[in-house]
Amino acid sequence: MTGSIDDIDILISGGGIAGLITAAAFGAEGFSVLCIDPAPPVTDEGAAGADLRSTAFLTPSVRLLEQIGLWERLAPHATALQVMRIVDAGGAEPTPRLTRDFDASEIGDQPFGWNLPNWLLRREIAARLEQLQTVRFQPGTGTAGVVARDEGAIVTLTDGRRVRARLLIGADGRDSPVRQALGIGVRTLRYGQKALAFAVTHDQPHHNVSTEVHRSGGPFTLVPLPDRDGKPSSAIVWMENGRETARLAALPPEEFEAEVNARSAGVLGSLRVATRLTEWPIISQIADRFTGPRTALIAEAAHVLPPIGAQGLNMSLAELGVLLDLSKADPGSAASLARFERSRRPEAYARLLGIDALNRASQAQLRPLRDLRAAALGGLYGITPVRRLMMKAGLGLR
Repeated sequence: MTGSIDDIDILISGGGIAGLITAAAFGAEGFSVLCIDPAPPVTDEGAAGADLRSTAFLTPSVRLLEQIGLWERLAPHATALQVMRIVDAGGAEPTPRLTRDFDASEIGDQPFGWNLPNWLLRREIAARLEQLQTVRFQPGTGTAGVVARDEGAIVTLTDGRRVRARLLIGADGRDSPVRQALGIGVRTLRYGQKALAFAVTHDQPHHNVSTEVHRSGGPFTLVPLPDRDGKPSSAIVWMENGRETARLAALPPEEFEAEVNARSAGVLGSLRVATRLTEWPIISQIADRFTGPRTALIAEAAHVLPPIGAQGLNMSLAELGVLLDLSKADPGSAASLARFERSRRPEAYARLLGIDALNRASQAQLRPLRDLRAAALGGLYGITPVRRLMMKAGLGLR
C-alpha cells in the first residue's frame, strides 16, 4: 500500500564488516533485523573491488564473536597473532636498528588476536546471516532519508520503501548518510597519507608475529595470513604520503616488488607480491556525538583511525557489545542511548588521540626525530609494568 511503513526492531545502514557483524549479533538475540547497503559485498579475493586488507580481531572481540555464534565459522580461516613486533629502521640505512617484541604470553594464555582477510569475512558473515530467521540482508538498497523521533526512526530507502525501526544503527562509513541526515558534525584530522594494501609470500615463516617496520612516511605492517600455495604469507599495509603511494602504485611489478623488499628491511626475507594493490586514504575522524533519537553510530560512521594497533574495528565491536547489552529491554530507548554515548565516545576519542600521536611519530622524516622515536620505544619497552600496561591498553583491557 502506498505510504505504508514497515516496522522492525533493528535497521542497520551499512553492510561492511561492522554492519554485517551487527546484523548477526542482533539476529542471534532474536530481534527482527534489516541490513541494507547500496553495494553488494565482494566475497572473492580476485574480483574487482575486493577489499585486500585484513582485520585482526583482538581477544575481547573474539569473545563477542563467540557469543553471537560467528566465531565457529571464522576460526578455521584465522591466523593467530601471538607477538606484536615493532622494528625501527629509521637510521642512515633502511635496516633494523631496534626490535621490540610484545608477547601475549606476558599478560595471559591467549594470543593478542586472530587475523582474517576482509573479503573472506564478508563471505562468511553474509553466509551466517542467511541462517538467521529474523535477519534480512538487502544489498543494492541504501538510506535515502531519516526522520528520527523518540517513538522510532523512520527511514526512507532508495527503493522508495519506508521502515520504522526501534533502533537505527549507522554503520555506513566515514561519509555516513545516517549521520548526515541527523545533522551530526565531525572533527577530521588529515595526514596527507594513503595506505597500499596487498598480500605477499615470503621465505621465512612469520611464526604468528605481526611486524610494524617504522622508518618514515608511516608504518609498514606485515600481518600473518595462512600459507598461500604452500608458502608463508602475510598481509601488508604500507602507509606513505599520497605522492609516494601514487609513485609506488604506478611502478612496473618488478620495480614495485623491489621497493617492497627495501621497505620491509628484510624482516621476513625476500617478499613476493601475491595480489593486486588496493589504495586507501588515511584520516582520523570522530563524530561530534554517537547518538540521536532512536539512532546509534558505530564503526567509521562514528570514528575513523589510521590502521595502527588494530584499533578501528575492535573499537566498533566494543561499541556493538555495549549496544547489545543496553538493548535487551528496549533497543533505542533514550536511557540506553544516553549510556552508550557516555561510555563509548570518550573512550573512542582517547584512542583516536593516541593513534594520531603514534602515526605522526611514524611519519617523521628528519633523522633526529626518528632517533627520538627509537629511544622512546626502547625506554618504554624496558620498563616491564609499562610494557604490560601498553599491551593491556591495546586490547581494551583494564
